[in-house]
Amino acid sequence: MERQFMKGCEAIAEAAIRAGCRFFSGYPITPQNEIPEYFSRRAPEIPGFVFRQGESEVASVNMVMGAAAGGARAMTSSSSPGVALKAEGLSYTAGSALPMVLVNVSRGGPGIGSIQPAQQDYWQATKALGSGGFRTLVFAPHTLQEAVDMMFSAFDYAERDNNPVVVLVDGCIGAMMEPVTLPDFVSDEQLAEIRKKRQNWTTTGFSRRDSGTMVEIGSGGGRINGGDPAFVEKAKEAGITWATGTEGNNKSMLDLQERWKVNDVAHEAYLLDDAEIVIASYGTAARVAKSAISVLRREGVKVGMLRPKLVNPFPTAAFAALDPAQVKHILDVEMSIPAQMVEDVEAAIRGTIPVSTCLRSGGTIISREEIVNAIKALL
Repeated sequence: MERQFMKGCEAIAEAAIRAGCRFFSGYPITPQNEIPEYFSRRAPEIPGFVFRQGESEVASVNMVMGAAAGGARAMTSSSSPGVALKAEGLSYTAGSALPMVLVNVSRGGPGIGSIQPAQQDYWQATKALGSGGFRTLVFAPHTLQEAVDMMFSAFDYAERDNNPVVVLVDGCIGAMMEPVTLPDFVSDEQLAEIRKKRQNWTTTGFSRRDSGTMVEIGSGGGRINGGDPAFVEKAKEAGITWATGTEGNNKSMLDLQERWKVNDVAHEAYLLDDAEIVIASYGTAARVAKSAISVLRREGVKVGMLRPKLVNPFPTAAFAALDPAQVKHILDVEMSIPAQMVEDVEAAIRGTIPVSTCLRSGGTIISREEIVNAIKALL
C-alpha cells in the first residue's frame, strides 16, 4: 500500500494500472482529460501497457472491445456526451460477453451542456447505457479513496461477469485532490494467470456468464450469435439450457442482472438508527449531505442518509426497510434537474413515506446550506 496526495482523475487511472489494466483508448473531453493524459505519461513505464488516443469516442470504445477480445484488461473513459457516443460499442461489448471498464466523469447536460460537475447521467448509466436492454454494474464513489478502491476491483467484476462495468463519478470528484492509499500492483504472475483463465474464449469464443462451467465455441460464434449450432451443442453438453439466437443472449443477461440483486447490492446507512428524516443521495451530493447532517445533528435534528455505493443494482430492499413509523420524510438530494435517482427511491418505498427533492444542475454544485434549509423546511 502507498499513500499519496492525488487528483481524482489521476488516482483513478493509477488504480487501474495497479489493477492490471494494460490497454487504454480514449478521446479528450472535459472534465476527464487527466485520465488519458495520465495514462499517456505512465504507459512507457509499465511493461506491456498500450495507450491509444482514438480519432473519436466511437473508435476508442471499439479499440477497447478488440483489446478485451484479445485477453487484455482494458478500459476507456469519457464524460457525458462522449459516453453517449460510445453507446453502440458498449452494447456490442455486452452482447459479445466481453469484460471492460468504463469511467464516466460526468458533466452538465443535456447535449453538450457545461463542462462543470453534474449528476445528470444517472438514467444513462443505470437504465439505458446503450441499445438492446443490457445493463452493467455501476459504482458511484463519493470520495477519492472509494473511487480508487472501486476502480481497482472493477476489472475483477467485469471478468467475473464477462460484462462491462461502469465507474460513475462527476467532475468534482475527478478534479479534487485528496490523500489516497493506493493498492499494491497486481503482479505479472497474477496477470498471466488471469490471461490463462481467458484462453478458452479469447478471440475465438466466449464463456457462460457465471463462475461455473466454461463453454468454448468456434470462431464466428458467441453470445451475440447464440443460434450457432456448435455453441448450442456445447452448452447442452455442459448442462446449460439456451434459447437460440438473440433471445438466448437476452435471457443470460437477465440471469446475470438477477444475480446482481442478490450478491452485489452495496449501500451506506449513515446515522439511520434514530433518523426521522432520511437523505437519499450518492456521489458528490452525498458528500455534501454528510456535512449538512453534521450541522443539523448539532441542532438536535434527527437526520441520516441512505447512500447507494452502487447505483445499479439499486439498494431497493434497504429503502423498503425504512420504518414509516419512525421515518417521516425522505429528501432526495441530487445534482440533477429533473431528479433522476428519485424514481428508484419512490419505486422502492412504494408510497409509504413522503419524498421531496433538493436539486441543482448544469454544473452548479449543491451547497450544504441548501440541504440544511431544505431539511428545516420539512420540519
